[in-house]
Amino acid sequence: MRPMESFVGQPVRSLQTMLRTIAQQDAMQPSVIPDGIYGRQTVAAVSAFQRRYGLPITGVADLDTWEQIVAVYEPVRILTEQPKALQIYFPPEQIIRRGQSDPNLYVVQGMLIVLSQAYGSIAVPGMTGVLDIPTASSLSDFQQLSQLPVTGELDRITWHQLALHYPMAARQLQKSGEK
Repeated sequence: MRPMESFVGQPVRSLQTMLRTIAQQDAMQPSVIPDGIYGRQTVAAVSAFQRRYGLPITGVADLDTWEQIVAVYEPVRILTEQPKALQIYFPPEQIIRRGQSDPNLYVVQGMLIVLSQAYGSIAVPGMTGVLDIPTASSLSDFQQLSQLPVTGELDRITWHQLALHYPMAARQLQKSGEK
């Protein structure tokens, strides 16, 4: 789906996009192709929406209809869109050593827990926010598996490898949990 910014100045296409997104979660809402043309398909989708939400059935997206569509669309959008990627800043020169604390270590420890469950050969760290002995051991196991220098420290290269491996391991665990 195109980002909403691409529909600025295109109210018909915006309306159609919102109705289409709502239809993905509500089988009673007819879908519409966001083509920017307020044709029969759009009139039918707007009319169905108005009927469903107790608005006057005109097929026209007046202010009350528009506001109700936006109110229904916003929570549905959150459910249907991919979440934005988490951007974590890890400076190139930073190295987190044993005994140091860092807020990013909570994220790293969570990733290592998932990797330990998926791979079985990585020690399970705690969730301390400190590069303690269990976390260093877990990092060392991961570094060895990834053919990195085994330091037990968190550097940019180890962070990069964790970020590459984590999504695959998480998907693997989700799929195994669905069975």
